[in-house]
Amino acid sequence: MHWADVFANTLLERGNTHLISTGITPSGTLHVGTLREAITAESIRKALAEKNADVRMIYLVDSWDPLRKRYPFLPESFEAEVGRPLAYIPCPCGEHENYAQHYIQPFLDSIKELGIHCDVLWTHEQYEQGKFEQVIDTAINKKEQIAQILTEVSGRELSKDFFPYSPRCSECGRLSHTKVVGYEYPYVSYTCACGHEGKADIRKGDGKLPWRVEWAAKWKVFGVTCEPFGKDHAAAGGSYDTGVRLAKEIFGIDAPYPIPYEFVQLKGKGQMHKSTGSSVTGVDALHITPAAVMNYIVLRVNPSRHIDYDSGAGILDMVDEYDRVEAMYYNSECQDRDKDLLRAYELSQPEGPRASLPLQIPYRHLVSLVQIADGFDGILAILRRMNMVDDNVDPEDLQILKQRIDCVNYWLNGFAPDNVKFEICQTLPDCEISAEEKSFFAALLEPLSASGWGGEDIHNAIYQCAKETTLGPKGCFQALYKIFCNQKQGPRLGFFFSTIEKDFVIARIKEASN
Repeated sequence: MHWADVFANTLLERGNTHLISTGITPSGTLHVGTLREAITAESIRKALAEKNADVRMIYLVDSWDPLRKRYPFLPESFEAEVGRPLAYIPCPCGEHENYAQHYIQPFLDSIKELGIHCDVLWTHEQYEQGKFEQVIDTAINKKEQIAQILTEVSGRELSKDFFPYSPRCSECGRLSHTKVVGYEYPYVSYTCACGHEGKADIRKGDGKLPWRVEWAAKWKVFGVTCEPFGKDHAAAGGSYDTGVRLAKEIFGIDAPYPIPYEFVQLKGKGQMHKSTGSSVTGVDALHITPAAVMNYIVLRVNPSRHIDYDSGAGILDMVDEYDRVEAMYYNSECQDRDKDLLRAYELSQPEGPRASLPLQIPYRHLVSLVQIADGFDGILAILRRMNMVDDNVDPEDLQILKQRIDCVNYWLNGFAPDNVKFEICQTLPDCEISAEEKSFFAALLEPLSASGWGGEDIHNAIYQCAKETTLGPKGCFQALYKIFCNQKQGPRLGFFFSTIEKDFVIARIKEASN
């Protein structure tokens, strides 16, 4: 049974009404790993909905968190913004309402594409609307108990002036520079390092709870019953352990069912963090492959296992696997070991699986075609000539094909390894051609001219001829790449040549043989 269904069944044992919570602090560019949490949460929501549960999902944008430091990717001017809530910091590019929206909006724009059904809530608005009033008052009145819990669970001593609420200075706008000097509902009196003295109204957006306390408070405010989160929060003595006790002993609720997940690791780069900038962002990932493939990359792996995300050559292998599983899903031929993969495929479809197998043009083929043909129409013409697409192709299949082509273009222009990139030379390159190579080209002309113009036929003709030369197959293939692309390597020759007009190929080889 797929892990999403296992979690759904476990939750149903606790009741039929559920609220799944997920979210992030948008302090910087969201890396590809942040997609795992949202996709995981959506799969469980979907599995519960299929079982007729009353289920909702919320995505909390922690826009009320302060900017903790000026990250390397920010201009020096943002040094003055440290300590202020992200929702009240200017947008770095000037095109969004604030700093938080600048970094989260690309992900929010992708929610529909990924098929994530959730209500997006901004925490600064929740504070401003008074949603946290009661939990703030409860936390302040039980501050000694909270301090004891935090110390016992984390093993760290808190400062003597610990207070479970940070007023936002009405003068300098910072959350991090104030010191509480008193509380009389609904006002928290404070002094600020900037020299200002004032009162914060807990019924408004005048301050916030410290994040460990706030996490448990959110469970109370929104009625959360299930939440995925990174494995760092699940460590012994970590924030989830703290939250369990705060939920029970301070707010009088049970903690939500936890789904800790391992990190997504960029192959060769280790774990990725939004505060350091990332070479592969979540938006990049959704431009490198269609959303359904990105969903599948996450859903094929149990949350307890890390995911190696290879934005280079590994993308080709992953899309190949997706296509293989997709074909199995529709031909109903699979072994027991593949059933979880089929379920992962099913859950990965943003609008649910189609009634019949979608058009499948392998990424590896498109990598060649994108670099050979002139735009979408040129690629479509080649595919029709190769009988890979007919004249009655479904419009939805054409849309799938176009999306894949767009993704391959994006991948080639920023993430693809050099060994898959090439350009067809329109004339014979100015390169040295040895006598052995000329002899091979001359010998190849007859079998290649007589060959059917399918990829396998072309490959066999080249390989058989190459075996009879002193160059050997490797040397012969390199010679062909040289006269067509002016490099030693390139796409698989059989398919490569099959996408080009036969007369062009024969003429180039004949010219090189003289």
